[in-house]
Amino acid sequence: MAGDEGDGNIRYEVDRGRATITLNRPRQRNALSIELVEELAAALWEADDDRAVHCVVLGAEGPVFCAGYDLAPVGRADDDGVDRRAGRGLDDDVWSIERFQRAMRVLWEMHKPTIARVHGPCLAGGTDLALYCDMVIAADDATIGFPAVRSLGAPPNHLWLYHCGPQWTKRLLLTGDTITGREAAQIGLVLKSVPADELDAEVEGLADRLALVDPALLAANKRIVNVGMELMGAQALQRLAAENDARAHTARAVRDTFRDIGERGIKQVIADRDAPFGDGRARVNGPERRDEQGRLQPPSDTSAGADDPGGSDR
Repeated sequence: MAGDEGDGNIRYEVDRGRATITLNRPRQRNALSIELVEELAAALWEADDDRAVHCVVLGAEGPVFCAGYDLAPVGRADDDGVDRRAGRGLDDDVWSIERFQRAMRVLWEMHKPTIARVHGPCLAGGTDLALYCDMVIAADDATIGFPAVRSLGAPPNHLWLYHCGPQWTKRLLLTGDTITGREAAQIGLVLKSVPADELDAEVEGLADRLALVDPALLAANKRIVNVGMELMGAQALQRLAAENDARAHTARAVRDTFRDIGERGIKQVIADRDAPFGDGRARVNGPERRDEQGRLQPPSDTSAGADDPGGSDR
């Protein structure tokens, strides 16, 4: 599983009834390249076929769970001058998006349950990856959101609606604002959150309990829940989400952003985009009072919970 971190784009190991898969591009903040997600898909099918595996734990190396999709190809052109990421037409764009989503959707389609262990920033494509898992456990201070909706398109995976309902989905995806892991648990976007220093123990404890159950029974009980969601349109919506993202890429703001990235670089363009949003945070509890720079002010009622710094990315 070749990558630029020496050990590959992912690491894979089986122990005590679980397969642990670790995103392994920390220098790139675990940004999702097509090579990474296709290696991930192969590892997931391997785990699904392994009788010693009862569940999969998906985590990440370094301080960032996943910063989003890898935008490094933006600005590079073929010999005919056509940008690779933009594609040659709407159908090419849909094809490229669906290629990513097919690889990540293995987390949903495989028989065995999957747990996402989320720490640090989990942004844009990182949320797509995490939400395909059956259960997400986050650190209290994780940063979760999809800032890319401000200038780069729409989520090509749309399980948000099934977890936190239409209003919070709209609040977060119409602005690209982020929330903490603790807040994500409150609105149902993740299963639960725990202090960062207890995250590993929490995830491993759940995996321990799944390891006590026959994998065939785990598969049966995962499948019926997923079929229920599919009857509510979940799988059809994921396909439509990919097409919707391609449609969003035709917006002038997206075309301008891709052009600017090619001219000025990703880091500067993203920083300029996010500057008017201040700290980029939403608040689940209490009023959103902000200073002149757009940063959330501490809540007057301390029982609402302390604010954690937000972050925005791809």
